[in-house]
Amino acid sequence: MSELRLRAAARAVRAGGLIAYPTEAVFGLGCDPLDGRAVERLLALKRRSAHKGLILIAADFAQLEPFLRALTPSDHARLNATWPGPHTWLIPARAATPRWLRGRHDSLAVRVTAHPLAAALCRACGHPLVSTSANLSGRPPARTALAVRRQLGRALDYVLAGPTGGAAKPTAIRDLRSGRQFRAA
Repeated sequence: MSELRLRAAARAVRAGGLIAYPTEAVFGLGCDPLDGRAVERLLALKRRSAHKGLILIAADFAQLEPFLRALTPSDHARLNATWPGPHTWLIPARAATPRWLRGRHDSLAVRVTAHPLAAALCRACGHPLVSTSANLSGRPPARTALAVRRQLGRALDYVLAGPTGGAAKPTAIRDLRSGRQFRAA
């Protein structure tokens, strides 16, 4: 991994840009989760409804804490058993968590990623990243930097090339409160 490329990607995020980066299964499309304009641009590019909500990925749980309501020790134990790793959880969000992240929900989808490049990118940015598959709605998610460029091209401010984690499908999504699974891995 090139430190220069990592710093360039983090600079693009700090400047309000949209970037693509490898995750556990596919390339993610991301931005600063607190930059409403960047999130609006991301949703418009993907043609994705703002009501659905978005996923945040982080290098560690501390990056996610400001967005989430306080958790019980048993909640922490449940999360720690799956993180870092390819497990996305729906967790009750703080009231101050922006609507553009939660959509019409009272929870937020979050993951502490085990992908080394994605985690390094979150550390370089100093905060979590929005993480949605790098594709237009209805099209297959990109699994390579070349596929990202072909599908999204000049609409992105930076593409951080690197291998995905090799998972066959995007991460499972489970609700922390109910245990219900919404998306199978």
